[in-house]
Amino acid sequence: MDNPDKQERCKLSLVSRRAFLQATSALITLPFVSSSAHAQNPTAVAMEEMGGHEKIIPTCSTFDCGGKCDIRAHLREGVVTRITTLADDELDPQMPIMRACVRGRGYRKFVYHPDRLKYPMKRVGKRGEGKFERISWDEATTLIAQNIKTITAKYGPASRYMHVGTAVSGGTFSGDAMAKRLLNLTGGYLEYYHSVSLGNTAAATPYTYGVAASGNSLDTLSETKLVILWGHNPTETIFGHTNHYFQKMKQNGTRFIVVDPRYSDTVSSLADQWIPLLPTTDNALMDAMMYVIISEGLHDKAFIDKYALGFDESSMPEGVPANESLMAYLFGDKDGVPKTPEWAEKITHVPAQTIRQLARDYATTKPAALIQGWGPQRHICGERTARGSTLLATITGNVGIKGGWAAGYGGSANRKFCVGPEMPENPVKAKISIMNWVQAADDASKVTPQDGLKGVEKLDSNIRLLFSLAGNYLANQNPDLHQAVKVLEDESKIEFIVVSDLYMTPSAKYADLLLPETSFMERWNIGETWGTASYLILSEKLIEPEFERRNDYDWLRDVAKKLGVEAEFSQGRDQKGWVEHIWEQTRLAMPDENLPDFATLQKTRRHLFKSAPYVAFEDNIRDPANHPFPTPSGKIEIFSKRLYDMQDPEIPALSHYVPAFEGPEDPLTAKYSLQLITWKGKNRANSTQYANPWLQEVQTQKLWLNPLDAQQRGIKEGDRVRIYNDRGVSVIPVEITPRIIPGVVAMQAGAWWQPDAQGVDHGGCANVLSSARITALAKGNAHQTMLVEVEKA
Repeated sequence: MDNPDKQERCKLSLVSRRAFLQATSALITLPFVSSSAHAQNPTAVAMEEMGGHEKIIPTCSTFDCGGKCDIRAHLREGVVTRITTLADDELDPQMPIMRACVRGRGYRKFVYHPDRLKYPMKRVGKRGEGKFERISWDEATTLIAQNIKTITAKYGPASRYMHVGTAVSGGTFSGDAMAKRLLNLTGGYLEYYHSVSLGNTAAATPYTYGVAASGNSLDTLSETKLVILWGHNPTETIFGHTNHYFQKMKQNGTRFIVVDPRYSDTVSSLADQWIPLLPTTDNALMDAMMYVIISEGLHDKAFIDKYALGFDESSMPEGVPANESLMAYLFGDKDGVPKTPEWAEKITHVPAQTIRQLARDYATTKPAALIQGWGPQRHICGERTARGSTLLATITGNVGIKGGWAAGYGGSANRKFCVGPEMPENPVKAKISIMNWVQAADDASKVTPQDGLKGVEKLDSNIRLLFSLAGNYLANQNPDLHQAVKVLEDESKIEFIVVSDLYMTPSAKYADLLLPETSFMERWNIGETWGTASYLILSEKLIEPEFERRNDYDWLRDVAKKLGVEAEFSQGRDQKGWVEHIWEQTRLAMPDENLPDFATLQKTRRHLFKSAPYVAFEDNIRDPANHPFPTPSGKIEIFSKRLYDMQDPEIPALSHYVPAFEGPEDPLTAKYSLQLITWKGKNRANSTQYANPWLQEVQTQKLWLNPLDAQQRGIKEGDRVRIYNDRGVSVIPVEITPRIIPGVVAMQAGAWWQPDAQGVDHGGCANVLSSARITALAKGNAHQTMLVEVEKA
């Protein structure tokens, strides 16, 4: 235990800093705008003001937020006193950087929150009770090294697992990456695959186009007359510079249609029309749209004949029986059911005439862009929905052309990324889906290749050692939370859990060893965007960590030393040294991009990739003879023979509507009649910044309930409601609003789990209600698909 004098100095330091912040409260509450002086020199390392006492440093967050927005940190005497952002007239039209939204402007309160973890601690109560005692860093790193040695010797390296950690993402240098490096140097670890954000669509889209990256650069949409945002909510989620381009397009007359069960902020800020539908019925709407387009002769026949496979019986692959083509399905040649708008209306609750109008608008507006978000693909039917959108883009000829969009995954192949730290080969060949980690910890023998196990036929060991660095997935973001927690609480299963974080999150309470992490303001990194934005921003260490907070790499280096591999692990570099090394390796990997050296980057602060406008599959469409699609047929595969050969009704070769488990046609609706969905809110990124009191004021956690459903249940505005199913219960306030359609309820994702003594959640954590069922193709998450009932609490 550290001496009391040091503890007193820490307390005095905190008091002094708080007094200083109070003294500068006038600065803190100034409007969040950049001065004209800043606009003249936005990339200066430290712009001096107020007689040289204040520095203004452009930086960015490396939390799991898609904007990587420009943050101007105002520093006085080593303290960030406020945050501003760049002005509109500072934007580079060739590659605009995201301006800070409410999240970016609220980071100071998050970084300086008094509830942040301060010291390394070890568990003293039962796992999950959240009872810890303070220890030294030497004790902590010794415990980690000892457990790595003993658990590896007893169970083998495949018993070691590094959990998903998204709170440091879009950055080139993270603790989880370096922990994987350390584990590979000492025998390896059990890897996971699949992205909980986009894994289903990324797995499904290649069955149409041969690759996942199906998105254009947004500057190619400047002349687009119609954009359909299908389950896409960039106004709140933040995808790079998407909102910048969409707002410009809106001002220039582009028409926006948003398909979403919820009247999101994107609907209110962009949409000329909102088309709500029941969750999991997207494919029925798509099927009926295609029926209208084809029956009315609005499809692009020449495009289909030249580039596509599986449209009609004459263009089917060999070895497939009759009536399996798109035409045969839509017109009921096999099942006797034409997929008319009237057929779809009963399933989707979208009026038939609205379906006809949507289909005609999309088919007759040339070009048009159907851009699908990642919310729909997080359903159990997500893979079908992802491919369904690609079929619509194909039959209307909107693939490979400026102003169009190939739909599906939507990521862009012209994006530029930093090269990460070198990763030694992992001697462990087994890989599991991220969705199988609970089973691998509980009974690894039940994780089979049919469940998504790769590289081996069976696992050698259960997960016995688990690291969770900068992640709240253990006991908050994991679907079917109670199932996961049951395994975590059983200390005969996972024997040692290391958690590193900024706060005592719900997941942190399940640590055996809990370590206080640094925020992005207290370390070095490079920020990378999401979406189709393409720029890199230096995220500089601005302030010194208080108390005994350390970045993950520093303590991992201590562990490596105790394991005898420090020299090989660190290669003599500190954290800044690694970031500089990664940047220089990126320069070597991109010789044509003219990236500045690291010394120059510390002055310029950022690098914008000003690439030429990029259209996915443009070469494939322009010159198919020399640039065939990378599919088995060399064409766009409306019908996938690869999927047909799998003979799985959940992933039909021709993507179409199949009633979903816990969807509106499931018999379970007799017991649980409402579909619950979640959304990514404007005030946090997943669960990061949940503890920020400023951002809790921006949007409180409530359940959205339609007035018709509320009336049936005797629920009034302001009531607390009980949301429940067989998996769990959550009690939160209700908001009665027509912004959610009847039969559907919604709450914001990422709220922290707050169980009472009976296990009832009072935080609004949707994952006490979600299912751990995995998708058929990607073996991915389907946590958006859940049936619930609601009653007055």
